[in-house]
Amino acid sequence: MALKSSDEYVERLKKMKPNVYAHGRKIGRDDPILELPINTLKFTFEAVNDPELKDLLITTSHLTGETINRFTSLNLSIEDLYTQQEMKRKCCHRVGGCTQRCMATDTLNAIGVVSKEIDEDKGTHYHDNFLEFLKYYQANDLVGSTAMTDVKGNRSARPSQQKDPDMYLRVVEKNSKGIIVRGAKNHITMGPYVDEHLVVPTRNMTEKEGDWALSFALPADAEGIKIISRVVTPRPRIDLRAPYNTYGVSDSVVVFDDVFVPWDRVFMCGEWEFAGRLALTFAGFHRHSYCGCKPAVTDIILGASALVADYSGIEKTSHVADELTELMIIGELVYASGIAAAAKAKKTASGIYTPEFLYSNTGRYLAGTKIYHEYDVLVSIAGGLPSTIPPEEDWLNPETGPFLEKYMARKPGVSAENLHRIFRFISDYSCSAMGGWAQYAGVHGGGSPVMEKIGIRSEYDLESKKRIAKYLAGIEDEE
Repeated sequence: MALKSSDEYVERLKKMKPNVYAHGRKIGRDDPILELPINTLKFTFEAVNDPELKDLLITTSHLTGETINRFTSLNLSIEDLYTQQEMKRKCCHRVGGCTQRCMATDTLNAIGVVSKEIDEDKGTHYHDNFLEFLKYYQANDLVGSTAMTDVKGNRSARPSQQKDPDMYLRVVEKNSKGIIVRGAKNHITMGPYVDEHLVVPTRNMTEKEGDWALSFALPADAEGIKIISRVVTPRPRIDLRAPYNTYGVSDSVVVFDDVFVPWDRVFMCGEWEFAGRLALTFAGFHRHSYCGCKPAVTDIILGASALVADYSGIEKTSHVADELTELMIIGELVYASGIAAAAKAKKTASGIYTPEFLYSNTGRYLAGTKIYHEYDVLVSIAGGLPSTIPPEEDWLNPETGPFLEKYMARKPGVSAENLHRIFRFISDYSCSAMGGWAQYAGVHGGGSPVMEKIGIRSEYDLESKKRIAKYLAGIEDEE
């Protein structure tokens, strides 16, 4: 059995070389500032023992026959894609949002698809490299980042046109043992607490941009890697402890300062024709993931909105009912897009099924364009109290606590403690550093809405719709 415990995961982190920088200082991976973000990843290990989740998380490796965590698996059937989507929705309910680990799952699947295609076209051995790495990754129940987004420099210039060529990660040297790379990847979630960085291109490349067409995997503490991080957590609790306040997240700039990568860890090097293909294949998988995790966020916002409406005695008013119904529709339409993407999935030469790109992008676009509206509904129903509620210390102070208990009363029968709990949760979820992070992630994670539009246009059969209109209008094609 290849399943590892959360304690084993944490012990691995403690043994890694210190190369993490956060909030102005160099830190070890056992630094208290990382405790809550690491808790989020610990959950993905512990969930395999949860009676309600284990059947979703436990699967079998097609390479070794061992029992593995689904977060390390490939999607080898339509049923796998369905299960991935349901797993992500239910897991996100438990941590209050992103579980973070799905990004590497999507990256592994994308590399698996495209490395096989490169080998078939170029006669390379990248897919063999990938399969050997995957065996190691699954056997040790590893955690990986998705190191995709380059810093990009001048947005109007291609990689080869940048004044500084390091604005996109690139190869600076090749030898018989491997390659040396230089550059940085930005917005990298989980950077300080992953085992491996999984590197993929961020865009299409031209023939003269082979040096930037790169994919590889490397231990996160490899020589020359620096991880510069921003850690975000909910506000700490003193007495009114709650599950949501035990989790956190971190995003990083991951710097590759002349880093050596052995050839057996390389999955693309110079095959510029496949750079865009790998970037879009990852996007398709990850936007399908959003069709599972984003409805979970909607579920949380919907539940909090409905509960605070109930506690306030306004649950039966027509505008509240309408707004809650809107949230129901948004969440289930996004989820339905994911189901459709799985149902229409195509089997690739690697044996991996890729979700239908059109439907994954449609679901992710709807999620990204509606996220602020969802928070608007929550804020509208909750009112202003989440932004002005006195600190918990005043609730616990015997001089002020009784007044807060008396004057925060709402509907009869609802305790002061439960009122404090729901309003503090909404405050943490909507108007805190963590809430702000989640809103930005809801728009930009997995690709901004404009990228989904581009993806939809690129795949959409518009000509067939024109033919329908011509037929109904009686228009003959002109010579």
